[in-house]
Amino acid sequence: MVCARDQYRMDDLLKKADVAMYQAKSAGRNTARFFDPAMQAAATEHAQMEADLRRAVAQSEFILHYQVQVDLAGRPTGVEALVRWDQATRGLVPPSEFIGLAEETGIILPLGEWVLQTACAQLALWAQHESKQAWTMAVNVSASQFAQAGFVATVAAALQDSGAPSHLLKLELTESMLLSDVEDVILKMNQVKALGVGFTLDDFGTGYSSLSYLKRLPLAQLKIDQSFVRDILTDPNDAMIARTIVALGHSLGLTVIAEGLETLDQRDLLAGMGCDAFQGYFFGRPVPVDRLA
Repeated sequence: MVCARDQYRMDDLLKKADVAMYQAKSAGRNTARFFDPAMQAAATEHAQMEADLRRAVAQSEFILHYQVQVDLAGRPTGVEALVRWDQATRGLVPPSEFIGLAEETGIILPLGEWVLQTACAQLALWAQHESKQAWTMAVNVSASQFAQAGFVATVAAALQDSGAPSHLLKLELTESMLLSDVEDVILKMNQVKALGVGFTLDDFGTGYSSLSYLKRLPLAQLKIDQSFVRDILTDPNDAMIARTIVALGHSLGLTVIAEGLETLDQRDLLAGMGCDAFQGYFFGRPVPVDRLA
């Protein structure tokens, strides 16, 4: 007969074995891990964060901040919508701390749909004001969102429900999406483009892009990743990559925007390369809509 105390010890042992097993799985195949208390703490924190995220979606704890994008003359031409989690105990949580978990757990699907709907609603409001009626709205789309069978219908519904002008909406995709079913990506992009929506290829140059596929994508813009902009004044390799991206984009009939600009010298160097637009702290940090100049 197994007493209650022995049963408790057995249950505790099995839980610890599960924790070690999941750690081994996440590290890759043919790997062993021994349990230690830090594993349990990490697993508990992970589970708590997931529960908090699910509750945050249900209770609408997310807000959008907007970072301005400008043209060569420094005139604002639009914004990028960036999600923030306004959590009661943690405060304003940046996306770097929860987007990865949201993607891992599938929470990114309802969250991404909310971001798209909210951004389109704001775009519709700006369309009624002369000073911002021509502003574009850039919205990031994750690979898991884009892979959904109903993605095109989701975009169409967000536009129709809000009344936002579709030609002012830009969806930002990453190069990682091109590693999956490229034909499906191209098909969906063309269907969304038929709605009037434009596409930007985000973080360009940091992943893998086949030029044979790149020329088939219905893109409007390439975005130079901030990792190339950060040291562009001191690293000749970064400067050469940026110059190449600008030349490639223009040869494909695309505009090019650089993100992560923090100084006037960075802006001037990129402008000299022919870069069309800019985004970064030098022009403005991401802020709530009521703080946009």
